[in-house]
Amino acid sequence: MQYEVTLPADYDMGIIRRRVLERAAATDDFDGLGLKAYLVQDQANGSAVNQYAPFYLWNDSAGMGRFLWGGGFFTGICQSFGRPSVRHWTGVETLPGPDVDQPALAATKNTFALPAEVDPAGPVAEAVASLRTTARLPGVHSSAIAVDPSRWELVHFTLWSGEPGIVPGTRYQVLHLSTPGTKELLAG
Repeated sequence: MQYEVTLPADYDMGIIRRRVLERAAATDDFDGLGLKAYLVQDQANGSAVNQYAPFYLWNDSAGMGRFLWGGGFFTGICQSFGRPSVRHWTGVETLPGPDVDQPALAATKNTFALPAEVDPAGPVAEAVASLRTTARLPGVHSSAIAVDPSRWELVHFTLWSGEPGIVPGTRYQVLHLSTPGTKELLAG
């Protein structure tokens, strides 16, 4: 699951950094959450936009529901920024990388549409094979593949312990990583 809050070019991203510093621990033990990566893109660091874009991997959909409409969590985003659209995908596979025990400092998200004329089994199997290759790369904390079947879109999300180098997709800085259910998530 991910929502993106795109902010004005002159927005003080220090506000987002302080917000995460003050509030992120609240999801460190959230029931049903595999992990939450508090992500930003910051024009001051060379990004095209200023954006707050947390990414979640859930162990169960009930936890996602409690977060979104159970009060107290997503409510804060709505009150501060308005209610953003929330993208969510069905998880296919999540794997640990060689740096799973290191802090995650960066993230990449590569999203692409599955061709309309193609049975999704082939492209998803290829994505899983790619995931297994990615998960073995130096610097990978963890990596996941998921599919949105309403749009037939596949997302490959990877957390990195350092700069990811040349890989496709949108790049983010990780401000905090909540991992209450990561062992369960990575166990399959």
